[in-house]
Amino acid sequence: IATGKAENKFGIPLSEARMVYQRAAQLPAIHIVGIDVHIGSQLTTLEPFRTAFLKTRELATALRADGHDIRQLDLGGGLGIPYAHSNDNPPLPVDYGALVQEVFGDFGCRILLEPGRLIVGNAGILVCQVIYVKAGENKQFAIVDAAMNDLIRPTLYDAYHEIWPVAEPASGAAVGEYDIVGPVCETGDSFASARRMPVLAQGDMLAILSAGAYGAVQSGTYNSRPLVPEILVRGGEFAVVRPRQTIEALIGLDQMPDWLNRTD
Repeated sequence: IATGKAENKFGIPLSEARMVYQRAAQLPAIHIVGIDVHIGSQLTTLEPFRTAFLKTRELATALRADGHDIRQLDLGGGLGIPYAHSNDNPPLPVDYGALVQEVFGDFGCRILLEPGRLIVGNAGILVCQVIYVKAGENKQFAIVDAAMNDLIRPTLYDAYHEIWPVAEPASGAAVGEYDIVGPVCETGDSFASARRMPVLAQGDMLAILSAGAYGAVQSGTYNSRPLVPEILVRGGEFAVVRPRQTIEALIGLDQMPDWLNRTD
C-alpha cells in the first residue's frame, strides 16, 4: 500500500522540501527539529525502506547545511506482517532495525519508528459464528454473524485473512469449499472466496486471524449493526475492554429537531 508516490495525496514533494523548510524557518510559531517520512504500509521487502532512508539522510544533510537544526527523524512505519501461513514472510523487525542502524547509526539524531501493524496486527482475531450454510448452484456459502462493518479489509483492499475453526477438527475430518460471507445486503460483504475448510454447520465458531490492525478501528455501524465488543486476553485471563454496543445506544445517537413537529 503506497503512500509516498507522486500521485498520492500525502506529504511534500522531495524536490520542494528545502524551499518549504526555508519558508517554515521564517515563521515565528514554528521551530524545525526534524523530518517525518512514511512511504507506505504492509511492505514485505527492505529495499523500499533502504531507498527512502538514503534519500532521507541526503535531505537531512542538505537541510543541516542550510542551517536547520535537524536532530530528529521519524521514519514512519510500514513493515508488513504475515497474513497467510506461507514461506513468503516479511522481513523480521531485527533486520529492519539493522537497516536503520546501517543508514543512520552515525548520523547523530533521535530516531522515531511507528510499527503499529507490526505490533498489533497478529495479536487480534475476529471470532464469529456460522448462522447458515447455503448451497448455491455453483458454490457453498458459509454465512457468519460478522460482516463487512466489523472487518472491512477484505472488502476495501481485497485483503487475505486466514480463517480457522475455533474447535480443532478431528484428524481426517471431511473438507468443503466455501465462500465465507456476512449477512449484510452487499455483494462485497465477504471475508473469503473458495476457502477450503472442515465441513461447516450452523453454530460452528470461526476465527478470522490478523484482525488486530485496521480491524476494530475501521469498523462501523452500517445496516444499524452495533459495534462488537473487544476482549483483551492475557494467558488464562480476559476482560471486556469495549462493551458490545446496544441497539438502543446506537439509535440514541440520533436527535430529531424540534421543527419537525411544527405544522406551519
